Amino acid sequence: MTENTKTHVILLSCGSFNPITKGHIHMFEKAREYLHKTGRFIVIGGIISPVHDSYGKPGLVPSRHRLTMCQLAVQSSDWIRVDPWECYQDTWQTTCSVLEHHRDLMKRVTGCILSNVNTPSTTPVIGQPQNETPPIYQNHNNINHKPTAIKLWGKISENLGKICCVRPHIERFTFVDENANLGTAMRYEEIELRILLLCGSDLLESFCIPGLWKDSDMEVIVGDFGIVVVPRDGADTEKIMNHSSILRKFKDNITVVKDGMSHPMSIVSSTKSRLALQHGDGHVVDYLSQPVIDYILQSQLYINASG
Repeated sequence: MTENTKTHVILLSCGSFNPITKGHIHMFEKAREYLHKTGRFIVIGGIISPVHDSYGKPGLVPSRHRLTMCQLAVQSSDWIRVDPWECYQDTWQTTCSVLEHHRDLMKRVTGCILSNVNTPSTTPVIGQPQNETPPIYQNHNNINHKPTAIKLWGKISENLGKICCVRPHIERFTFVDENANLGTAMRYEEIELRILLLCGSDLLESFCIPGLWKDSDMEVIVGDFGIVVVPRDGADTEKIMNHSSILRKFKDNITVVKDGMSHPMSIVSSTKSRLALQHGDGHVVDYLSQPVIDYILQSQLYINASG
């Protein structure tokens, strides 16, 4: 498959990130590597969405700290970004709601990206002044018009930063020049862009717990979006999926990252990290990146057993 015909993917990970660990970043990296190996996908970006403070999990530190730690953890990444939308809402949001928010947001942002610079759209993108955005792909012969994954994600990230937390005054959004060209190389309908939920096998197991998830939400998450699962602690994902009728029904929408190698990062968890911090365990450097450790110590987080 050519790059144009492959599905362009944005990986979205929801969770407490209390704190964010090397294991979380490892999950993104392994998922991207595996999806690329399949030959069917191009991962153009990753989004970390920390949960709202009202989630009610014991020991959950305020979102301002968790957002900062996440930003520190990905500061050297050119493809993973932190999104504060979930934390900025009035209350806790379901995973389904977060996915739907980002799907709608991507429609707005990619609509802006796909505008033809020769025939600018008359429909402004929410939060962006009209006619003030410079051309994205200039129509000059000496410029490569091919919209590479890096270019696409770079422009998406730039625009997300401008509008992701703006509360619009309208209920419906219109695609901006949805049939316009990306330069002169391809048309919008030739690019398939999907948001996939990235998770560990522990979240997959939670789908099988009666009453924990709404069936309607699971149908949307797995049926409409799809998930990428990175197994942890040698979990048998096939066995897990067979315990849920909805997971069996949408099995084709579940991608399990298969890797015969054993990676130390696959057993790293936020719980182990908090315990290491409380006990002064030097192994915390194996669990958390140094900028995150420095921030935790500076802010005196997780030092007490209460969180």
